Amino acid sequence: MTDNTVRKIAADLPDLESYWMPFTGNRYFKENPRMISRADGMYCYTHDGRKLLDAVAGLWCCNAGHCHPKIVEAIKEQAETLDYAMAFQLGHPRVFELANKLTSIAPEGIDYAFFVNSGSEAVDTALKMALAYHRIRGQGERTRLIGREKGYHGVGFGGISVGGLSPNRKMFGAMLPGTDHLPHTHNLEHNAYSRGLPEWGAHLADELENIIALHDASTVAAVIVEPIAGSAGVLLPPKGYLKRIREICDKHGILLIFDEVICGFGRVGDSFGATRFDVTPDLMTTAKGLTSGTVPMGAVLASKSIYDTFMTGPEGAIEFFHGYTYSGHPLAAAAGCATLDVYLGEGLFDRARDMEDKFSDALHSLKGEPNVIDARSFGLIGAVELEPIAGQPTARAMNIFRECFDNGVIIRTTGDTLAFSPPLIIDEAQIEIVVESVRKALHNN
Repeated sequence: MTDNTVRKIAADLPDLESYWMPFTGNRYFKENPRMISRADGMYCYTHDGRKLLDAVAGLWCCNAGHCHPKIVEAIKEQAETLDYAMAFQLGHPRVFELANKLTSIAPEGIDYAFFVNSGSEAVDTALKMALAYHRIRGQGERTRLIGREKGYHGVGFGGISVGGLSPNRKMFGAMLPGTDHLPHTHNLEHNAYSRGLPEWGAHLADELENIIALHDASTVAAVIVEPIAGSAGVLLPPKGYLKRIREICDKHGILLIFDEVICGFGRVGDSFGATRFDVTPDLMTTAKGLTSGTVPMGAVLASKSIYDTFMTGPEGAIEFFHGYTYSGHPLAAAAGCATLDVYLGEGLFDRARDMEDKFSDALHSLKGEPNVIDARSFGLIGAVELEPIAGQPTARAMNIFRECFDNGVIIRTTGDTLAFSPPLIIDEAQIEIVVESVRKALHNN
């Protein structure tokens, strides 16, 4: 983008200074703004009218594509009918409808939905549910929470405590006490360029036994993992790994939480990672694709046994002292209902499964290109890992992100990894456009 172009765009924009942007180099951005003004289907459009193919579904979330007319219409109709209803001691029809729709596509035994406003809130809610569950059962000494290295579970204090991405933790001092972390499963020596799930690494699940032995099982409340770790660079679980984690949790009476904020709603070619990998957790956190990114919303899905444990005491008493002003907001609930109808009515989960091999072939075609050290994918989530520039971590990937943007394609970076999570409506020709844009940028960086 030339200096003249930047000045022209800046002249047409509002003052950028007052907005403190999240996860962004604010000073660089405000000198080099990249502004999205509208979107439709697979495409976003810049403030100055340039068309961009969205290869990351917004931020892992617009799974049905941008501005799907059925979802937009549902939101408009709801806004004209009921803008807000108090979530405490009152309800509205849409939120109950959404809970029914949502649990109907969850694994068998996951029968209840508690609504929140984001993935971060979903994680903190699930952690609180786990702690309270054990206390209600007379096992209040179970207070330890186990996450995983390279795990990302949002930005609440609970989420960053069980998360394992050091940049998200280092500025904020002490985390929640009593947390520990499994080793991650990312190993290029054994698993580089794996097709589908890696063959090597299931044995790393047994490290959970060592952590439990260190602390004593009677002190551990829950283990939380992403079926596929998204923000760490799309790290795929080795074959059998998740089943082994489930077995160990069952053995010691520990709850298993799956963070499905990214994996859910078709991203892995099924309703959830739990269903694709045939491993049922006790709690599942969701967000992002729940409304296809249109209205902020998340949910914790819980097993019947957990819900029933809370349903004690006097019938009129509050069973769980937790919730948010906007839990199950009418606009979000309407968006969620319409989104799930679109997913199922248009067969988008099956479409993601059908496109899986084509997507994998395209990413793996980058093997051998300059500085590429791995390609991996599952469903419609994938990554291309790059050799970092010596002394400049993240710079190579960021350079490629910027060049792809200037050439009409939006990708995502995490460290020196390029991440891809296109809307489930992507076609083969669009996949080719994305990969060729990346290929061209690799040769320039």
